[in-house]
Amino acid sequence: MAAEMKKSPSPETDSALIVVDVENDFLPGGALGVRAGDQVIAPMNRAIDVFLKEKLPVLYSRDWHPRDHSSFQQNGGPWPPHCVQDTEGARFSSDLSISKNPLVFSKGTNAAQEEYSAFHARDTAGNTVSEVLERLGVRHVFIGGLATDYCVLNTALDLLKAGYRVTVLTDACRAVNVAPHDGEKALEKMIAAGAMMMTTQDLGG
Repeated sequence: MAAEMKKSPSPETDSALIVVDVENDFLPGGALGVRAGDQVIAPMNRAIDVFLKEKLPVLYSRDWHPRDHSSFQQNGGPWPPHCVQDTEGARFSSDLSISKNPLVFSKGTNAAQEEYSAFHARDTAGNTVSEVLERLGVRHVFIGGLATDYCVLNTALDLLKAGYRVTVLTDACRAVNVAPHDGEKALEKMIAAGAMMMTTQDLGG
């Protein structure tokens, strides 16, 4: 990579994990399947297990689109319809570890607005990810999921802009790669913006 990779420490008491959009429609065979997207599940589960054992917050984001969302091709957007609210495609993978009483945040709920970043996604009470992280005293966010070059990238950049330390779990991410090497370029952008990189194998636990 062109940018220098910064190594990350393991989770501490001010850490949280964000699991980005591990939904059926983003897995192979889904409406907008990411190649090898299912390969994020085992490392993501490893990270979830570490955070839950340490009693650290785990947040789950999801695309949760209305049927007429502007990002859909029939409405002039770039993507096939995906992650439509209350459909099987919008559900988290059945192989993903879900914590008890999970902290779930939905994005892309406004038909007129694209929303790649989970930073302003909201829970059912209307609280944003940023508000919940602040309330929990989180300063270091670990992140993985789908896809590296869209929702992971934009979530990480928003977290960094807001002053959080960010660690990307590289083995728990996969890219869409609309253009060749988009995933690699996304990692470089995150590193250049100050993100640290590690694998879930390095988390301990």
